[in-house]
Amino acid sequence: MFEQHLLSLLIFLPVIGAMIVATAPTRKRDAADSGLSPAAILALVAAGAEFVLAICLWFRFEPGRPGFQFRELAEWIPGFGINYDVGLDGMSLLLVMLTAFLTLLCVLYSVRLQTRIREYMVCLLVLEAAMMGVFVALDLALFYVFWEIVLIPMYFLIGIWGHERRIYAAIKFFVYTFTGSVLMLVGIIYLYVQTGSFSLLELGANGSPAAMKLAGIPAPALMYLYGAFALAFMIKVPMIPFHTWLPDAHVEAPTAGSVILAGVLLKMGVYGFIRVCLPLFPEQMQASAPLFLWLSVIAIIYGAIVAAIQPDMKKLVAYTSVSHMGVVMLGVFSFNVTAMTGAILQSVNHGISTGMLFFLVGMLYDRKHTRAIAAYGGIRRIAPFFGAVFLIAAFSSAALPMTNGFVGEFLVLQGAYLAPNRGPMYAAIAACGMIFSAVYMLWLFQRVFCGPQMADGHDHVSDLTMRERFVLVPLVVMVLWLGCYVSPWIRPLTGIAQERQTADQQAASAVPTPGGFDMGQVAEHETRPSIAAVGQNR
Repeated sequence: MFEQHLLSLLIFLPVIGAMIVATAPTRKRDAADSGLSPAAILALVAAGAEFVLAICLWFRFEPGRPGFQFRELAEWIPGFGINYDVGLDGMSLLLVMLTAFLTLLCVLYSVRLQTRIREYMVCLLVLEAAMMGVFVALDLALFYVFWEIVLIPMYFLIGIWGHERRIYAAIKFFVYTFTGSVLMLVGIIYLYVQTGSFSLLELGANGSPAAMKLAGIPAPALMYLYGAFALAFMIKVPMIPFHTWLPDAHVEAPTAGSVILAGVLLKMGVYGFIRVCLPLFPEQMQASAPLFLWLSVIAIIYGAIVAAIQPDMKKLVAYTSVSHMGVVMLGVFSFNVTAMTGAILQSVNHGISTGMLFFLVGMLYDRKHTRAIAAYGGIRRIAPFFGAVFLIAAFSSAALPMTNGFVGEFLVLQGAYLAPNRGPMYAAIAACGMIFSAVYMLWLFQRVFCGPQMADGHDHVSDLTMRERFVLVPLVVMVLWLGCYVSPWIRPLTGIAQERQTADQQAASAVPTPGGFDMGQVAEHETRPSIAAVGQNR
């Protein structure tokens, strides 16, 4: 009975936790107060319970089994064919684990917050619940509801607990992402009118009535429909030229908000392309692939160059996200299993590496109340453990071998090279862009932690506290674990590969429909035909 409702518990446990936190008593506290507020303790318990539940899902998940596991299906609004339909596959599992992991660390980092901590923790928990819903929803209407809910707590996190220009950044974030959401809503409504179904499984199943109706939509209308979804997901990633909201949101958001924004929210766009566009609009995705591949490599180069000239540490890390998400999208639109595996894995790796960097920058800001790189220097002598952890984070972001960043980027580059239509050229440009990541990350470390100390002697700079070490050490462990032993993280994706191969075999003998991603047609030069093979070879 318990196992049948694991995903519902995953979604609603943070909501229940938020409701309990909202009723917690408040008390005035100052910097000298060493105790934790009731809201902080309750939020820690809720986030910890959610992480334990995610671990239970990890151990109960069967990697080689095709299809969605732990599925729950119930009528929600039967008059419109809207169902409460949730399920978990390998990609969802990795993102669920990432969400639970980072949220717990964000709550732990924020327990010393002195301004409206109760409301802050409520926003974090509601945000976690909505992100979980996005990653497990199998009904487009349900998917959209969770997608929209995510905007609300993030808007408040930036607008209330952000820095000087927080109102501007919050409004810009909301306008950009809400515009994309409206486009997606129009696409969902049109899709339902034409097919009579909101179910992603029905719409993506070869030969199903809904998929047959989808196939009957005229090609121009289908391209516009794909464009509505693609624009919404492009804004969320974000891809150039829709990236301008990201640096402002990152810089002005509180540290935990920046970690969640970079670590999880950006992955919602990638997830949308793979979960929605890939099975429903494969031909349209293939037709648009050259454009997206160019945008991806431009983002890799542009993000790296702009990051390298930033005087603000947080803005530098923000632009690294533009570059790294370009790598992820390069993998998605290379259309082969190796690149797709790398894209999914790199999504997780980016969440860990960039989340770690935002935590570290936030800890530096807590000490000196400035993000200017020029205000630092020689901190390694005062805070050696701080410097060591920052160096590991820099190596991870630069994709040094034996760190998590290397594995995902290597698979993406290999898959991009194997892709047809100038694949080697895209891979070469991307590889050149990735060199810049080592340049700006090592430059940042050298300016902040090495060299002579500044005139003020960094009187307020100390090494990491015990609470900060509890936040950072798990991230260091993940960086090294994924870098040295990645197989357990690739293994959950084997079911996706088997499902795709089965769909391709069915598509070869059935009436062509938009459902089913024909890996064979779009990756004629793919030499490693399954994610299972990737996992075994590594």
